[in-house]
Amino acid sequence: MLFLMMVLKRFPFDNGKEFSGHKTLAAVLGCDIYFAHPYHSGERGLNEHPNGLIRQYLPKRTSFDNLTQRQLDRITAKINNRPRKALGYRTPHEVFSERKFALQI
Repeated sequence: MLFLMMVLKRFPFDNGKEFSGHKTLAAVLGCDIYFAHPYHSGERGLNEHPNGLIRQYLPKRTSFDNLTQRQLDRITAKINNRPRKALGYRTPHEVFSERKFALQI
C-alpha cells in the first residue's frame, strides 16, 4: 500500500483510529490524503480492486481458520505476479522491485 501512495500521491483512508497520524504521513510522503465515506467502496478503488482479485481465490464468507500460510502465500504470489493494465502490463512485483525508497519518520 505504501508503494501505491508514493506512485499516486493521493490516497483514501478509512475512518479508523489507526490513521490518526495521517497529517504526519502526508507530510513525509508528500501526498494528499482524504477519508472515504463509509459504505462507498467506489471511493477506494485501489483498495477494492485487489479485494476483487482476492475474491477470485477466496469467495466471501471463506473462513481463514482453515487456510495455511502456504496457501495464503501462494495466492499472494499469484496476485503480485499478475500483469495489470494500470501498471503498463507489468506486475506489481516488477514495479515494486524497481522502486527504491526509504520512509523516515
